Amino acid sequence: MDRSERQSDPVESQRLAQEGHQARMWTALPGIVQSFDPAAMTVSVQPAVQGSVRDENGKSKNVQMPLLVDVPVVFPCGGGFSLTYPIREGDEALVVFSSRCIDGWWQGGEAAPPPDGRMHDLSDGLAIIGPRSQATKLDPVVDIENVQLRTDDGKASLTMRPDYTIEAKNPQGSITIAPAGAVSLEASASCTIKAPRIVLEGNVTTTGTGGGAGTLEMKGALSLDGTLDASGDIHAEGKSTAHHIHPGDSGGMTGEPS
Repeated sequence: MDRSERQSDPVESQRLAQEGHQARMWTALPGIVQSFDPAAMTVSVQPAVQGSVRDENGKSKNVQMPLLVDVPVVFPCGGGFSLTYPIREGDEALVVFSSRCIDGWWQGGEAAPPPDGRMHDLSDGLAIIGPRSQATKLDPVVDIENVQLRTDDGKASLTMRPDYTIEAKNPQGSITIAPAGAVSLEASASCTIKAPRIVLEGNVTTTGTGGGAGTLEMKGALSLDGTLDASGDIHAEGKSTAHHIHPGDSGGMTGEPS
């Protein structure tokens, strides 16, 4: 029945009046980000649900909702910490509308009387970035066992497991902290540590590719407080300490050290 028709039933008339009032009360809408202002921390959002209006003939038709501008973004934060991430055009968002005007709070960050009497208005939205339609669902799917911070394609991630294992990885390397405290670092290229002073406490073992002999290169002075044991030869300025010979006190050459 057309709402413009007169209703003789008071119950139906009341229902239509409530329905009309409810239609003007905005609560939350999914939307698509059109732009992001990182300095103001606001987005412009196009509502992803179309509105319905009636033409002069009383016929209903769907129309694009107005662009929501200067919508504050909700980033997870608290206690002096904030989790931020880039927001790009095309990201999906959920815009939640305040029951009262938020302008006073938004400008001053304190409790203040609303400068306008509007209620449940499209001007008073807060944007939560992250709801996903079926067209943008994650692939690979979400990890159902662990907490994970990841790229959408899953190629880079930071994972925390229930057994307290923590793993950070990308396609070329990874760092894993095991529950017992062992730390494993794997890199397909070089690993660089740069600091004015590097302190290693504990035994150090080096092996080459496949567990074979490794090579240690050092530039600068080496100061050793302790005993140096070598199963192979040691060279100093090109001379072997295991096989060197030198002139003897009574002429001729000495033999190699025994």
